[in-house]
Amino acid sequence: MIDIGANLADAAFAGDLEAVLRRARAAGIERILVTGTSLEQSRRALELARTHAGLLVATAGVHPHVASAWDGATLDALRRLLREPEVVAVGETGFDLFRELSPRDAQLRACEAQLELAAECGKPVFLHDRQGFAALQPLLARWRPRLRGGVVHCFTGTRDELHAYLALDLHIGITGWLCDERRGTALAALVHEIPGDRLLIETDAPYLLPRTLRDRPKTRRNEPQWLGEVCAVLARCRGESAAELARRTRDNAVALFGLGADPARGGAHRDALNPPA
Repeated sequence: MIDIGANLADAAFAGDLEAVLRRARAAGIERILVTGTSLEQSRRALELARTHAGLLVATAGVHPHVASAWDGATLDALRRLLREPEVVAVGETGFDLFRELSPRDAQLRACEAQLELAAECGKPVFLHDRQGFAALQPLLARWRPRLRGGVVHCFTGTRDELHAYLALDLHIGITGWLCDERRGTALAALVHEIPGDRLLIETDAPYLLPRTLRDRPKTRRNEPQWLGEVCAVLARCRGESAAELARRTRDNAVALFGLGADPARGGAHRDALNPPA
């Protein structure tokens, strides 16, 4: 499996990242995209990808929460990061109007600049949308002909929003939100409508620990090792084999982000869909 979104540069992993990565490999995780959410975090993501070549790759971008910090120096620094081969996508960028920690106009400015960067460097976009569809979709529609592709990460929207993104030929990322009986039921009813070649899975660690885990960790910190739980729940919702879904989403990630197989693994772990506690 490939985890297309984990915030491993977050302070939550500062004390035991090596152990987290060992557990991920034992659970059958072949690749992890380390999400860049600010200039500092993007630099850290690149550093981790270089340190753990063969397992980690990085994205580089500025999250809508911190879009107020966007300026010309940020643009130049991200452009330099995106020249690095370990950086495989632009973002996390988009709109968050649920919290609106940065003003809407700042989010628009930062997002459009990052879409322009994606068009310039030919790398896909890693998109954030939390109650931001009305702002993000028209912007994407305008830029999509110049973009290589992208994923709406941690999708939690409506049926109409899903199909609007699919009409733009974007991928859809599914997280442990699906495993939450309190707020994931609407998403569970929609996931069978996502074409198999547009589906990706992710943990968004350290967030969104799957509530369906039999033995949930006491810390409530999510880790890439739990990606198999997201895959298994998604497969049940779609009426598919979890093993086949793992293979398909892995292939989709390889194609979208230009990833190769990890020669050190020699194939997925046979217990990939039943990760250890």
